[in-house]
Amino acid sequence: MSRFFKGSSDSETEDDEITSSNDEEELDEEHHEAPSGARRRFLKGAGGIESDESDEDDTKREVRSAKDKRILALEISAKTIENAQKINDWVAIQNEFDKLNKILTKGSIGSIAVPRFYIKTVAMLEDFLNESLIKEKESKKKMNAMNAKALNTMKQKIKKNNRLYEVEIEKWRLNPEENDEETPSEVVKKKKVDPDDFDETLADEEYEKEDAEGDFITVSKYNKPIEYTSENLFKKLREVMEARGKKNTDRLEQIKILQKLLEVAITPYQQIRVLLALIPAQFDYNPSMSNYMNVDMWKSTLKEINQLLMILETNPKYIIHESAEEELLDKEPIIEVDQTPFAIRGSFVSFIDRLDDEFTKSLQNIDPHTTDYVDRLKDETELYATIVRGQIYFEKNLLNESTSRVVMRRLEHLYYKPDQVIQTVENSVKQIFPESSKSTITPASSEVDSTELIHSLCVYLYKKGESLHRTRAMLCHIYHHALHNRFYVARDMLLMSHLQDNIHQSDVGTQILHNRTMVQVGLCAFRDGMIKEAQSCLQDICGTGRVKELLAQGLQLQKYAQHPPEQEKLDRQRQLPFHMHINLELLECAYLTCSMLLEIPSMAAAGSNPEARKKIISKPFRRMLDFNERQVFSGPPENTRDHIMGAAKALAAGEWQRCQELISAIKIWDLMPNTLKIKDMLNRKIQEEGLRTYLFTYSSHYVTLGLDQLANMFSLPVNSVTSIISKMIWNEELAASLDQVDNNVVLHRVEPTKVQQLALSFAEKAASFVEANERTLEQKQTSGQNIRDHPKTKGQSNQQHQNTEKRTTHPKRDGNQQRGRNNFNNVLGNSVKGRTQPNRYRS
Repeated sequence: MSRFFKGSSDSETEDDEITSSNDEEELDEEHHEAPSGARRRFLKGAGGIESDESDEDDTKREVRSAKDKRILALEISAKTIENAQKINDWVAIQNEFDKLNKILTKGSIGSIAVPRFYIKTVAMLEDFLNESLIKEKESKKKMNAMNAKALNTMKQKIKKNNRLYEVEIEKWRLNPEENDEETPSEVVKKKKVDPDDFDETLADEEYEKEDAEGDFITVSKYNKPIEYTSENLFKKLREVMEARGKKNTDRLEQIKILQKLLEVAITPYQQIRVLLALIPAQFDYNPSMSNYMNVDMWKSTLKEINQLLMILETNPKYIIHESAEEELLDKEPIIEVDQTPFAIRGSFVSFIDRLDDEFTKSLQNIDPHTTDYVDRLKDETELYATIVRGQIYFEKNLLNESTSRVVMRRLEHLYYKPDQVIQTVENSVKQIFPESSKSTITPASSEVDSTELIHSLCVYLYKKGESLHRTRAMLCHIYHHALHNRFYVARDMLLMSHLQDNIHQSDVGTQILHNRTMVQVGLCAFRDGMIKEAQSCLQDICGTGRVKELLAQGLQLQKYAQHPPEQEKLDRQRQLPFHMHINLELLECAYLTCSMLLEIPSMAAAGSNPEARKKIISKPFRRMLDFNERQVFSGPPENTRDHIMGAAKALAAGEWQRCQELISAIKIWDLMPNTLKIKDMLNRKIQEEGLRTYLFTYSSHYVTLGLDQLANMFSLPVNSVTSIISKMIWNEELAASLDQVDNNVVLHRVEPTKVQQLALSFAEKAASFVEANERTLEQKQTSGQNIRDHPKTKGQSNQQHQNTEKRTTHPKRDGNQQRGRNNFNNVLGNSVKGRTQPNRYRS
């Protein structure tokens, strides 16, 4: 090749050298020695004829691989750091240190060992940093702000970086002179492989990795085998933790790595650290809020949580709590005998909360009418045992906040269950974990009393729980009393707690629990025969037409109601599992029956007066009754509503026996305990209300009525008839008097005259006009200006005083009764007093 074509190394390309023949390459290999060893053989000199010119050319141009360039860049950065140390320039040190680590982790440098000069650089930099910090504290003259900021930043970076190379740094400190003169090129030469022999040498020595049994083992991206041992456990664990949450991270692969690390973990500290990473990784495998966790993975997580509890119980020198320091040691901590327990940062109670939430979510998504739901529900016993075990662990370590959260979880698993189920679950827990009976909150006993158990859990939350926990504990306690037919205890607790006053300010879950509690209190009152109290409790829930939504037992489609998808998703997540549902058909049947027993006598008392008939106790019942009366043809009853509507019409017509037959024919009563007792109670109530309806309807047609005749007509004892009529006279519902000599009821005619009726009508209309004017005036004043900013004149004050007197003197007689949560207090208060307020709707 002519010298003309080789004159300029800048314009020369790699293809010019590759075009030389194989013979020239072999000849050139014999003449050239090791100084050109870093170049591949096909890049070596191509000019075999003019060897002098080729040697001169090679000295001018040196071809390096990417790996050689990176190692050389490492050496340059290390030298720059040493020079910056001499002038105490921490800004330059920080920049070069970042550049040094970036080069180290980039490309294929990870396929070889970390260079010794890098270990030397970071070790000397750490020593220099410690010296600089000491000098900075002792020096009177402080360094500038930029340098001080870089110094503090380097303190954190070096501390974090040198953890990765603790073993190498320790070896270098023991013998800093060994192989210290090793050059970067020699580091590369150690692992050099001839490209022609790549398939045989490299594959045989390193890349073909099979164990003795012939199974493949895991290799890294650099085709190196990945070994998990107790020595590199913390390093591998840190790698997994740093990759958590990043994009394109294989969550399942992380779980498998952590499970392998758990197998090789030897000491309790290593096992705790791995489990604290493995359990959240399994929870994160399914990040969707709508889908539930895989059942097999859930069971695996439950097993690992129990394993972590067992390790903590057998090794009390370790404790997990959220307030521990963030620094985690990568080596076994040295704990003395009298030293306090070593704190490991973590939230064990959050594991129990998330496990319980995933269990609930799975029950929400599984079809409750299949055997899969029953099989899944069987896992609740193991979950409950874990909750109890966690409660005892938190009690022993005096973690009050975590104890309150776990006790609340335990209470939510028990409050709605009957006694037999609670006793079975508690006995199963004792068999699984006999040591769990050593709890101070729930002392062990030979026989499990569900009432005492619920009471002890609630009392602990009343004393040491947060505001939300106290509220939910109170509602659960009331629910449990109502479930066991202790109405007066539940009523007193509800009234004394004043929960109904500010429950609208609580979260949605607590409001749902409050609705469930009110419904259960209403059903308890119904079972005890307190019709008025039961209707008052059930009115706020059943009178809205949104019973499913208020009790979180399903989504009810309504006309012209469009909810955003996010809202529907949240509503579905709040749904209760099927086994916690309250039977809506039974609830509706109890509510309509109570409404029938109250509405029919009220309608009979109103008579033909249209103003008096405006008093409505139950709008849903009145609406159903009006619809049923408008039907041209009424066939035999087919469902619960038809039975109750037919019974209401029969009771209004005085056919109380027909009413009893229709009510007793409802099959939904069989779902209540003591069905015969409830039916007998309803029959007695129908007889009593039939008597009241008869007196309201026909009192204007009689002068006297015999008590014996009334007793025979409604199959009631004479004493009961006398008691009912006495209450009606006392409440001014019936204008009559009792003649105890003749055993009769003397009825008095006190009908108002025509002038009195017109006067009452005029007074009602005048009062309505005054109220309408006042509302209009208040709206104008509010929209125009603030009333408090402008003092009122004397005339305005007098006028307002007169309006107030009118409102006080003329109350609204025949309007809709204002109903709300306070009405519940009024009704229950009346039941306590033993009498009701005087009737304001009669003249």
